[in-house]
Amino acid sequence: MKKTVFAILFAFLLSACGPKDRFIQVTGHAQGGVYTVKVNLKGVTVSPEEIRDSIDAILTRVDTTLSGYNKGSLLSRFNAGETIRPNGLFLEMYRVGYGWYERSAGVLDFAAGPLFDAWGFGFKSGEMPSDEAVTAIKASCGMGLLQPSMTPRADGTLSVRDVRRDGADAPVVLNYNAIAQGYTCDLVAAYLYSVGVKDMLVDIGEIWCDGHNPSGRPWNVGVDRPYDRPADGTDQVGAELDGVWSSSLAPAGIVTSGNYRKFYVRDGRKYAHSIDPRSGYPVDHNLLSATVVSPDGAADADALATWCMVIGLDAARELILGLDGVEGYLIYTAEDGAMAEWASPGFTLTK
Repeated sequence: MKKTVFAILFAFLLSACGPKDRFIQVTGHAQGGVYTVKVNLKGVTVSPEEIRDSIDAILTRVDTTLSGYNKGSLLSRFNAGETIRPNGLFLEMYRVGYGWYERSAGVLDFAAGPLFDAWGFGFKSGEMPSDEAVTAIKASCGMGLLQPSMTPRADGTLSVRDVRRDGADAPVVLNYNAIAQGYTCDLVAAYLYSVGVKDMLVDIGEIWCDGHNPSGRPWNVGVDRPYDRPADGTDQVGAELDGVWSSSLAPAGIVTSGNYRKFYVRDGRKYAHSIDPRSGYPVDHNLLSATVVSPDGAADADALATWCMVIGLDAARELILGLDGVEGYLIYTAEDGAMAEWASPGFTLTK
């Protein structure tokens, strides 16, 4: 995570929302990108500077605990085989991850990091492993080999041998990329609620929103239209929108996951960054992106969107329709090669 740089912008809105509405916008760099938090200070007693500093503290804690790119983080040190002294966030993320592993019957596996590394979509470089290598890696990793919960030793320390089911001192590589940004959104939102914020938008790559925007209307979030990555590899987020989702003024996490940004092509075949931990290989189906809206948090939406991208179009539709309160929007390649869309009944999209 880059060092966070903040800017606070004030907007005083006297017409659309009422004389006491006062929105601020906090922006900076975190988790390899730019984030934005928009907050209505109406009814909030803490200062904008305190809000800024508290967000900074949350992002720093996530970075030093869960970042696989920060070599000094607890996660990186644990993955390297060191004995660490885990904090509550480290233990909680493992609990959440194992819960998703069980709920998804192995579709979401946060201990399958070596598979992502081998295919070049993890914390290390790699590309095109042999079938034999995939089989060997798959047999040596995964949450099925680990305990359902992390229990530190009496002295508060923890190592790989304390987590493996068989107690062996074998490598364990945890990778929370599928939920880390959504979970960070939820942490920031929880803090904002604790100081009395009711109207907010937290955008840290994934989004949590509640209440109304500075214009007094529902929050609007653009849904990217999938594209083929240009030859120079630039990541043009928002380059073209498929439509705009509007909130219902109720709390919701909204996340889009897709296979159209991170991929490479070898011998005419596309290898996408969505890896199915059950097979050990990148997925091969016609689902291009999945946008999921969940009232239960941005981490929930984040996990479900990744789940959809692993299982493909038909199973993703079934998954979304079977979850109370969850809405989804799937973009896929139809049989004629054209781009097509499917939306659940409650997904509000304006073209």
